[in-house]
Amino acid sequence: MTDVDSGESVSIPTDDISEPMFHQGRGGLRHRVHPGNDHFIQNDRIERPQGGGGGGSGSGQGQASQDGEGQDEFVFQISKDEYLDLLFEDLALPNLKKNQHRQLNEYKTHRAGFTSNGVPANISVVRSLQNSLARRTAMTAGKRRELHALETELETISHSEPAQLLEEERLRREIAELRAKIERVPFIDTFDLRYKNYEKRPEPSSQAVMFCLMDVSGSMDQATKDMAKRFYILLYLFLSRTYKNVEVVYIRHHTQAKEVDEHEFFYSQETGGTIVSSALKLMDEVVKERYDPGQWNIYAAQASDGDNWADDSPLCHEILAKKLLPVVRYYSYIEITRRAHQTLWREYEHLQATFDNFAMQHIRDQEDIYPVFRELFQKQSANQSA
Repeated sequence: MTDVDSGESVSIPTDDISEPMFHQGRGGLRHRVHPGNDHFIQNDRIERPQGGGGGGSGSGQGQASQDGEGQDEFVFQISKDEYLDLLFEDLALPNLKKNQHRQLNEYKTHRAGFTSNGVPANISVVRSLQNSLARRTAMTAGKRRELHALETELETISHSEPAQLLEEERLRREIAELRAKIERVPFIDTFDLRYKNYEKRPEPSSQAVMFCLMDVSGSMDQATKDMAKRFYILLYLFLSRTYKNVEVVYIRHHTQAKEVDEHEFFYSQETGGTIVSSALKLMDEVVKERYDPGQWNIYAAQASDGDNWADDSPLCHEILAKKLLPVVRYYSYIEITRRAHQTLWREYEHLQATFDNFAMQHIRDQEDIYPVFRELFQKQSANQSA
């Protein structure tokens, strides 16, 4: 479930991307005279071979042919991020909060201007050259003005009559001295060097844990379990895009609940009777032991076919109302069944009416999974969030 880094190729038949066009119909009575050709007229369209009769159809089906033309399907690459952006567009985690605790602060490196000290790898060439230009301009501005004045005076004297040879010689010496002083100003100095500065800033840590509670009792057939697993995969992908680190706790239950790893959660064949409260009790124990609600954003997704021991459903209501719902950000329950709802659903309906962070949905077929997921995690409006 955590292997979501690869992209995918998507192919679109060429007919799907062709633009519609208007052309003259072939009906009606027409009279034409064609020299030497009674089959085709100008701009006739030759029909494309059907099936695999012609080459290049792109379908990969049919037999080889020596004639016929076509177009391959249009294929483009879509990255993981692009796909997930489309998949989870306009969705958001309900009741999301950033936990701000000193021990949970993560320090991130950020650019923080420039500094006059640093390592060569961090030198800013542009800023250093800017400082060099500013320094050389400031140090030579007076000398350049004086040089310009002497050159103007020399130009005037050299064209005057009678010639003033001694004065010209003096001016040339002074001009040469000024040029030498200007050239002695170093192009770049250690004073000019600037280095990119980085500093570490504390950032509030947003940590999340997702509890996946799956009913694996005898009433849950393989098709029902597969639909539950697909829902969990969607939920994990969604959380992983919101949090930098998402922990997942897998809990399987029949008459007894057990915390398992990912492989056992998805592939174990263990089954039995049904006592849903065993999973809720185990989740409560794990939260108290490992996940402080003040430091973690806790989410839970429970999937079941709704078949539960009748006397156990009120206990599930009590555990959720008193222990779990007060500490979780959001608790979602999906019931996967085509049968009528039973006692567990009716008990959970009372919770939904009381707690804003509890939601429940009904899934009948595979095509219901994604719409139900969007319904559970759609963005709240400003009025709803208030």
